[in-house]
Amino acid sequence: MTDLRVRFAPSPTGMFHVGGARTALYNWALAQQSGGRFVLRVEDTDASRNRPEWTEGIISALDWIGVNGTNPAFEGPYFQSAFEPQHREAVAKLLADGKAYYCDCTRERLVARTGSEHRGYDGHCRERGLTAGAVRFRTPDEGVTVVADLIRGNVEFPNEAQEDFVIARTDGSPLYVLANAVDDITQGITHVVRGEEHLGNAAKQELLWPALGATPPVWAHLPVIVNEQRKKLSKRRDKVALEDYRAEGYLAEAMVNYLMLLGWGPGDDREIMPWSEMVPLFRLEDVNSSSAFFDEKKLRAFNGEYIRALPLETFEERCLPYLEPSWDRELFSKVAPLAQTRVGVLSEIRQNVDFLFLEEPVFDQASWDKAMKNSPEEILSGYLDRLDTVSWDPESLKEALEEVGAANGLKLGKAQAPVRVAVTGRTVGLPLFESIEVLGRERAKERVRAALARLRG
Repeated sequence: MTDLRVRFAPSPTGMFHVGGARTALYNWALAQQSGGRFVLRVEDTDASRNRPEWTEGIISALDWIGVNGTNPAFEGPYFQSAFEPQHREAVAKLLADGKAYYCDCTRERLVARTGSEHRGYDGHCRERGLTAGAVRFRTPDEGVTVVADLIRGNVEFPNEAQEDFVIARTDGSPLYVLANAVDDITQGITHVVRGEEHLGNAAKQELLWPALGATPPVWAHLPVIVNEQRKKLSKRRDKVALEDYRAEGYLAEAMVNYLMLLGWGPGDDREIMPWSEMVPLFRLEDVNSSSAFFDEKKLRAFNGEYIRALPLETFEERCLPYLEPSWDRELFSKVAPLAQTRVGVLSEIRQNVDFLFLEEPVFDQASWDKAMKNSPEEILSGYLDRLDTVSWDPESLKEALEEVGAANGLKLGKAQAPVRVAVTGRTVGLPLFESIEVLGRERAKERVRAALARLRG
């Protein structure tokens, strides 16, 4: 179906919402699997949001998740402001055809006429023959407007409940509902896939398209994404910016995989799967209409899986932005295989390896207090003595500490706590004895000696 054209039409807001990213991916999958086109159109008509850096942010975010012009399915970006002549022509056509009319009613006048603050517009200006004012679309008085939605089935909107909605302001500038429909018609959009909050707009656009001489598109309204409290994700309350996850060290591959599964599944038990396998399986009809829970813990688990699957050299390269440029790359390479099995996001690499590059570890006070409880002086001093002569390999270093622990009535788990904090500054991190091996004999002794001095005050 090579004539399929879907569009993704975000508004610049200064951040790229994960819900918008999912919508983009669903559109992208639909375009790729059909040999169709993904049309990026930036809705830039709001002057307060029309900042070049925000538009660049949209393009950068899409590029990160693989939606970009390197694939022939991608088209754009276009800008809604460029279509303003078509918007005004459409308004003029609707007025000329008697399908729209001017209105000078204010909200205060409406309330005074109807006696209600909640009642919709009453059609007062329909037959007044005004030649200026806001422009309203004349909705049918009877019948039902049906939005045939691939995800939700036929959604009915009784026409008597739909007021004559405004399509242009008094200055002639179009409102979203009109501009969006005109843009889609102008660009030959065949499928509109977007969030369920636009379902009400679809009922209005289902009326506008034929009034403008066009056949409405195929509709699909995606389920809302909610947080742990099952409330809609909000930038005021939740972590929703794709840029934040990218900066924290989530891999694009993991994010794409996870977002695709927010409302859809391949029909088997698989969850971790590459984009190339998801695309041919994706069907809008299989998207669940129920809300989708954005589980950051599960996303993190996905990310860990993808990190562990990276070739070691690639893992090291991706970690570099989170390390100091002055840190020895060769030294980092020695512990990178250990770190790759432990970090859930790339930004965690620093706290796992910084002890290797600092003159002395940065002690986490809570870790220090917790570790220095069970005979810490005896363990540290005993181990310090053994570090002079022990063979310098992980197994020998471990056996030496086991013996020191046993001499003080402690198993290895308890005995290694003060040593780990002395060496790394934290109670958790990379495997202890491999870390000590890489640190080296003299530096390890110096760390243990310094911890003893701190204990003794």
